[in-house]
Formats: sequence, structure tokens, C-alpha cells
Amino acid sequence: MTDEDLIAAARDAAKQSYSPYSVFPVGAALRFADGTVVTGTNIENASYGLALCAETVAVAKAMDAGVRGGLEAVAVTGPGAEPITPCGRCRQVLNELAALGGTDPEILCVGPDDVRRTTLSALLPDAFGPASLD
Repeated sequence: MTDEDLIAAARDAAKQSYSPYSVFPVGAALRFADGTVVTGTNIENASYGLALCAETVAVAKAMDAGVRGGLEAVAVTGPGAEPITPCGRCRQVLNELAALGGTDPEILCVGPDDVRRTTLSALLPDAFGPASLD
């Protein structure tokens, strides 16, 4: 799967968003070394603190499916004018999944007209993860 395909999967996931409060549908797509792609979308709740971000939903789906290693890339897309990045919570959740396979995935921050490329370690330097508990 190409990066363009991954971005398209994230955009398709955003179409399933339940975001009546923010009206900000977000989609995420995770690509693994074995070719598996897992998507997620944000799910809001009237009790705002219970909302789930797209990346967290995708990670939960991957874990539930037993996909736990080889995270290579993550595409995140939203409706804004600029590329969006994963929030702090999602960076931490992605870090936990990436640590299981010892990877530093590329993060594709997608806007309507451009893609900003970075790595998870650049977004979350000195991350707290499983190794921090040793």
C-alpha cells in the first residue's frame, strides 16, 4: 500500500466519524510491515471527556485483531485548512504500539492540499513507554 492509499484510507475512515459536537471528523490509518492496514475515526460523546480520537480507535482495533508489531506509518486527516497531528494522548497510545515492534513510524499529517511528514519520535521525544518501567 502506497502512502497515497494510506491517506485515502484515513479520509474514508473520517466519513464514519461521529462528531456532532466539534463537527471535526478525523480519520486515521495505520500501516504495518506485513501489509495490514487498520483504520479508525473519532467518536464523540455528550460527556466530552469520553470522546475517542481516531488514532486511539485504530490502535484499539489493531490490538483487538492481534496486530501488535511492525507499525510503519500512520496517516491522520481532518477537515481543517492545515495538516493535523495526533494529539498528545494519541502520540502516547501510538508509542505503546510502536514499542511492541521496536519501530519509529512515519506520521503523515494530512491537510486538504499537502502532507507534512514526521516521525513519532519527533512528535513525542523522550517518550514514556514500556522500557520506562524496567
